[in-house]
Amino acid sequence: MTQTQADAGLTPVQAFDALYAFCAPALVRQTYLLTGRRELAREAVERAFQLAWQRWPEVARDRDPGGWVRAVAYDCALSPWHRFRPRYRNPEPPPADPADRAVLHALLELPPSYRRTLVLYDGVGLDLPETAAETEASTPAAANRLTHARQAVAARVPELADPAVLHRRLLELASAERLRAPKPTVVRTVGERRNVFWTRVAIAFTVTIIGATALTLRTAPTHYEPPVAPAEAVAGVPPRVAPGPLSPAVQALRTKLSKSERSGPERLVPLAR
Repeated sequence: MTQTQADAGLTPVQAFDALYAFCAPALVRQTYLLTGRRELAREAVERAFQLAWQRWPEVARDRDPGGWVRAVAYDCALSPWHRFRPRYRNPEPPPADPADRAVLHALLELPPSYRRTLVLYDGVGLDLPETAAETEASTPAAANRLTHARQAVAARVPELADPAVLHRRLLELASAERLRAPKPTVVRTVGERRNVFWTRVAIAFTVTIIGATALTLRTAPTHYEPPVAPAEAVAGVPPRVAPGPLSPAVQALRTKLSKSERSGPERLVPLAR
């Protein structure tokens, strides 16, 4: 629990729920202006608050916790990876009012950085330095983006050339859609489950790496074994010749030897003189 929460007598859960109740409804409507997609706006805001709950000590000590969550939600909503998701490949139904459709179409025609700057300055009501800080740009760069964004929107919808009218129409467009954020209990529960899941995945991955390393160390050779040279033919050796049929003389000798006494020749006895 941070010092601010302790002074207010709030637990971390109560402080998070209070921030969610104050920021989430308006933040979903603002994110809808950035994307033109209702489901993506709710998903981006929910994901931003899940990250905020996971890092709550850091977020609670931030100078502007609402701005921290808003920046994360905008980053998530404007991520280019959404175009590869099947659920977001087809456009959603536009607003029912033709005037609202024209305003939303003019916004979505802007580059993402220009659109974000315009929504922050003319929609949310931040001043130029705050807009530049949240978009990670210099103040002159943010002013240049804002000027070009206003000119592009006014070229499509001339009545929006007046900044006051533009601010009012942005609020009306965001408020015309029925965009509801999930309950804070659901956001906290899903965030905690997601955190547990990825923790288990990290542990399983680490155990797999350790096991693979241990197996490699156990089965790896401990000394150098030279490779076996490939077989080569030996030159200069005559080929083996198979024995042919026996000649008549050899056959006769073989027959004579087989008929002779097997004990050997007769013993020689010396003659007496």
